[in-house]
Amino acid sequence: MYHPAAAKPADYESFPYLRRGTDFPAVELSDPSARRSRFTAEADEDRIERLLAENVTISFHDHPQLLPADVADMPAFLRSKHEFTAFTELRRSGLTAVFDNWFGVIGSTRRAGWKWDDLITTLGLRLADLAHQDGAVVARTVRDILDAKRDGHVAFVLGTESAGMIENDLDRIDVLYGLGIRQMGLVYAETNTLGSGQKEQHDGGLTAFGRRAVERMNAVGMLIDVSHASDRTSLDAIEASVKPVAITHAGARAVWPITRMKPDDVLRACAERGGVLGIEAAPHTTVSYDHRAQSIESVMDHFTYAVELMGIEHVAFGPDTLYGDHASFQKAIGDVIGSSRVFDAGDLEWERVSHVDGLENPTENFRNIAGWLVEHGYRDDEIAAVLGGNILRLLNEVWR
Repeated sequence: MYHPAAAKPADYESFPYLRRGTDFPAVELSDPSARRSRFTAEADEDRIERLLAENVTISFHDHPQLLPADVADMPAFLRSKHEFTAFTELRRSGLTAVFDNWFGVIGSTRRAGWKWDDLITTLGLRLADLAHQDGAVVARTVRDILDAKRDGHVAFVLGTESAGMIENDLDRIDVLYGLGIRQMGLVYAETNTLGSGQKEQHDGGLTAFGRRAVERMNAVGMLIDVSHASDRTSLDAIEASVKPVAITHAGARAVWPITRMKPDDVLRACAERGGVLGIEAAPHTTVSYDHRAQSIESVMDHFTYAVELMGIEHVAFGPDTLYGDHASFQKAIGDVIGSSRVFDAGDLEWERVSHVDGLENPTENFRNIAGWLVEHGYRDDEIAAVLGGNILRLLNEVWR
């Protein structure tokens, strides 16, 4: 379905002002065009292209970076803190904006990651790279996203998957906001000063400090994300927040019973308070009872369930994809942080995949999602809502 030859914008390269092998390691990066989906929707391609052209399309969660071609090069790659973004591929994606998240620069200088100085350095380097790119902008307001659509640019919404690096200092939330961070996860897999993560055996919920952090994020205008938070922490945060809360990348536990997915009570609470769920597509997450080998079909099983449970106005897509061998990268990171428990499906049989057919990387995701929605009879207004309209509504309520 995706035709890379149809659009050939100029090539854009990360850190064009630096010298490869001198200023950063000469690591061979993945070819972003090497892996393409076999998925083909029997849909009106002209309608798909019109939907992408006319509407704001937002990925609620992705990692638009190029991984090393050899996963063994990952430690050196992370230590350099120079994350190379596939700018040229993003220009071909149909995306207006992407929520660009850091997973904690795990292993960059410390095995545990989530350290303040690491994040500030990585954030500064990302901002420097973006400042040297034509056609890429940092989105700090909804107007920035709308202007990017008008100008044919890709807007980057900067975020981080955990608030662990703020430790016990609320003012660090203000610092991150001032530096451009507009969305932050409360916790990752592990417990921190704000609350419990999904890998923990005991769910302590949101801490007293976590409640103060929620209050500060509301006040400053930063979107709260509970994608990796435990069930109790998620519910506590949704209840404590005076503004809607996001689940930027997850699925429904009723569709596939792993801890990484969200139970119905969390999904309902999110919707009842005006929040939005972004449907996840990273390998070995949004599998389903009906599709045991993860693909766009299993991912859309989660989508259709969430739409029925929450209402279509509360559902979007946060594919959580990247460019390179995502499955191997996922395993490597899981080994470091001990998060494999959250993917445990018990005695259920399912098939491991090398990639998620139809949703392999940020370039192909939204064209294929739009194609699937067209093929399955969704109206133009419904497609516009889930491609980005629902997220825009949420940001108008949360951001300042």
